[in-house]
Amino acid sequence: MEIKVLTEEDYTQSMKLSMYAFQYTIPEDKIPTRKEMLKNHKILGIWNQSNLAAKLHIIPFHIYMYGLEWKMGGVAGVATYPEFRRSGYVKSLMIEAIKQMRGDGQIVSMLHPFDIGFYRKYGWEIFTENKKIQIDKINLQFLEPQKGSIKRYTKDTHHSDIEKLYIEFSEKYTGMLVRDLTWWMNNIYDDSQIAVYYNEMGQAKGYILFEIKDQKMDVQEFICLNHEARCGLWNFICQHDSMVENVSILTSNHEYLPYVLKQPKVKMEVAPYFMARIIDARQCLSKVQFNGCTDKVFLHIEDTFAPWNNGSYLIGNSDVKVFKEKQGSSCTQPPQRGIRLDINALTAILFGYKRPIELFAMGYLKGSEEEVNVLERLFPIVKPYFYDFF
Repeated sequence: MEIKVLTEEDYTQSMKLSMYAFQYTIPEDKIPTRKEMLKNHKILGIWNQSNLAAKLHIIPFHIYMYGLEWKMGGVAGVATYPEFRRSGYVKSLMIEAIKQMRGDGQIVSMLHPFDIGFYRKYGWEIFTENKKIQIDKINLQFLEPQKGSIKRYTKDTHHSDIEKLYIEFSEKYTGMLVRDLTWWMNNIYDDSQIAVYYNEMGQAKGYILFEIKDQKMDVQEFICLNHEARCGLWNFICQHDSMVENVSILTSNHEYLPYVLKQPKVKMEVAPYFMARIIDARQCLSKVQFNGCTDKVFLHIEDTFAPWNNGSYLIGNSDVKVFKEKQGSSCTQPPQRGIRLDINALTAILFGYKRPIELFAMGYLKGSEEEVNVLERLFPIVKPYFYDFF
């Protein structure tokens, strides 16, 4: 089985496989644009004679993590023709993708799973949840009036204030996508519009991305930097009470909005969304600003599909030291000190989806409770979120 990186001559076959597997059609007039877009992807493929049998896309992105922008490989478009399924093609593509991302300096990866259990086998782990709030018209009750104002924008009138707001909001979380203007134009707006809340001094402090259709208001992003903006945006939503029968708001599970509503007893659905994977554990750990605690702890990491991550990592408040297993070592005894964990558990901790003490209680961390408490103190408390899709 040979895996090759697709060239431009292969894009037609790639699109045909996507259309078959995901059951959609690309209009003829959109094909040139789609092929141009694919030039930014690294597409791995497995061939059966002259036909593409399976493929996987790696899209280069950056995400906000610990005050920095980290290189991230977005895995998408994983597809196989039915006659080639259960042949190990996807497994081979996933393993090769991990190697390719490491070679390209993408120290973490993300994907939207069709099956969480399937991708967990290869080291990807849930790192964020979405909260969808459903509000009936009767519960569109105003909060205290704010002194600021609302200005609406469309794709044609997009303003840099929106991008600045998004960046400031994103830097408070782990995992948020770094968006450029092209991404805003091609992947965010669609038929939606954006309402920005400005305070009395004319400073943008929040926005909602929304669409109104069939007497329903669909808020796809709810972003606010302070409580004033939260109230101002909610009151703007309430101003639509004569136009809509209900409102749905997609937001972070950390958003306070439901608590401050006059009728907090609304329908809320929380569900896992995107998954992440550490590609290079040493690089990732070296970028974390550990809390100022004098204690240190060993992490003994196991990664089946990225063996370069296997080893012992001594972490403290200032540095990370790595100790790799010696080739030909016959030692089979588990280490007496430190915490043993796999790459999935480390990913959940790194992104802030789960705390060390939680994973220890569930059996995903092996070691002494004392050492787990040290790890708990070392890792800063961070909040993960992700609004985008690819």
